[in-house]
Amino acid sequence: MVRIAVIDYDLCRPDKCNLECIKFCPINRSGSKAIELSKSKDGKPIIYELVCVGCGICVKKCPYKAITVTNLPDEIERRLIHRYGVNSFKLYGLPTPISGRVLGIVGKNGIGKTTAVKILSGELIPNLGNLDVTPSWEPVLKFYRGSEMLQYLSKLVNKKLRVVHKIQHVDLIRKYVKGFVKDIIVRVDEKGIANEVRKYVNLDSCWDSSVATLSGGELQKFAIAAALLRDADTFLFDEPSSYLDVYERLMVSRAIREFTKNKYVIIVEHDLTILDYISDYVSVVYGDPGVFGIFSKVYSVGSGVNNFLIGYLPSENMRIRAEPIVFDRFGREVVGKSEGEFLSWPNLRKVLDGFELSVKAGEVRKGEVLGIVGPNAIGKTTFIKLLAGELEPDEGYLTTNMLRVSHKPQYVKTELFKWVSVEEAFKELCRSSQLACSDWFQNDVIKRLNLHKLFLRGINELSGGELQKFAIAVALASDADIYLLDEPSAFIDVDERLTVCKAIKKVVEVRKAVAFVVDHDLTVIDNIADRVIVFNGVPGVFGNALSPANLKHGMNVFLKDLDITFRRDRRTGRPRINKPYSYLDRYQKSIGEYFYESPVEEAEE
Repeated sequence: MVRIAVIDYDLCRPDKCNLECIKFCPINRSGSKAIELSKSKDGKPIIYELVCVGCGICVKKCPYKAITVTNLPDEIERRLIHRYGVNSFKLYGLPTPISGRVLGIVGKNGIGKTTAVKILSGELIPNLGNLDVTPSWEPVLKFYRGSEMLQYLSKLVNKKLRVVHKIQHVDLIRKYVKGFVKDIIVRVDEKGIANEVRKYVNLDSCWDSSVATLSGGELQKFAIAAALLRDADTFLFDEPSSYLDVYERLMVSRAIREFTKNKYVIIVEHDLTILDYISDYVSVVYGDPGVFGIFSKVYSVGSGVNNFLIGYLPSENMRIRAEPIVFDRFGREVVGKSEGEFLSWPNLRKVLDGFELSVKAGEVRKGEVLGIVGPNAIGKTTFIKLLAGELEPDEGYLTTNMLRVSHKPQYVKTELFKWVSVEEAFKELCRSSQLACSDWFQNDVIKRLNLHKLFLRGINELSGGELQKFAIAVALASDADIYLLDEPSAFIDVDERLTVCKAIKKVVEVRKAVAFVVDHDLTVIDNIADRVIVFNGVPGVFGNALSPANLKHGMNVFLKDLDITFRRDRRTGRPRINKPYSYLDRYQKSIGEYFYESPVEEAEE
């Protein structure tokens, strides 16, 4: 067995603790040194993995949850590709690019996906775990001798591959790219297809805008367009669907497939429906976030996503999940609630900054979760703010001011919270809400979202993903009658999204409350919603919110507007997008069934 000891040096604070990890280490107390302070880490502890016996005492004694010690089989260690430093993250294996095919990567955050992309782009030279020498490509090529990866890396090292990398955090583009969208797009166009790409990704709305003024979705489309216009051999797209609505996600997916033919293409994506739609093959990354990550062999896209959800990789004979994730195969009809109607609203109208929103009359029952779907800039967030009491309707009325409302907004900012630290926030919530300190909430929400590791962090120190998870947990821990969650899946990985879905449903059931959830990930909506409210109209001009409908009917209306069809996967029941003009796509459109057609899907596979 190989022992991995990882210390999160962002969490470790020896100046504020009693260094009990060192004092109580049995190896240290016997006279040897398994853990001690190191000058190279600014006076922070360092664990010697060859001496450590893996007793776990240091892990339990650390008040900041900064230490992790785990064991891996010796054969896994032979696949070690990169380690960032002593007691730092380890990456095992790499996904093998396939020329002319799109390779999708799926896995949790902090498990090595972005590291692998940096290696395959040539931005990072892997050190094979050897921290004593300067990394170089020669030992890496020797390491991959006799494998398919050697061909790709040899071309990369010998400058025979030109690589374009669409980064994960597109908001950074504002800092480094100046000018107007149209000027930059024309300047980077190396293929002479600027107008075609512009049409595919719908850049018309921001064509004359300055990059500094672009929204998150506009920045995403701008970055993807700029990448596709390059005459490159390898295209790497890290989370291309972030900030985009369902229609825009499909547009950029089609653009990527259309303008990268016969190239190496790698996609890192958390939206399973989009990953399934755009990819030909899938590699699953598993392990312990922040500690180690292991890349699986390449699977066909259907099998790969299913293996990830079921939690078993047959080629590796490896179980990566304690319980499989299985979806309802046939959708959920309206379920009669014993408590009856909880909240109703008449026809509503709101005009805001030139935008007009009309809402059809509707109602929600206790214990029910309503999903809200529609394009960006169509009024979904405005409707949530009306329910939250932050806006007043111009016509109609809402009685939510008589109820307790918990609202997780679309854009989460640190100044929204009155607490200084994460721990202080949850302590106060425990005093006002019994559910917040229940064993179930602590185990299935706090720990599964890894928020317990952030307790001693200041809220202003949290990253975007950490702040999102914190805001979701705070919203769910609040003692409320109505829970409003605007895009809870943003910045978090697949497992965390499904954990949030489970938590929302559990909280609503226990409190006999209701929840409204806005999200662009249709896997999330399918997993969580009892019914849906569909928004349509002209983005930025006017929006129409239909009355709540059962999941099948509502999604059928929504998908018909998008002109796409979904089917159910036979093994997991997850929703899958049919390829345009495929037999199933044409058949389901001919019978008016845009959402679920299980019998035909079973016959196909």
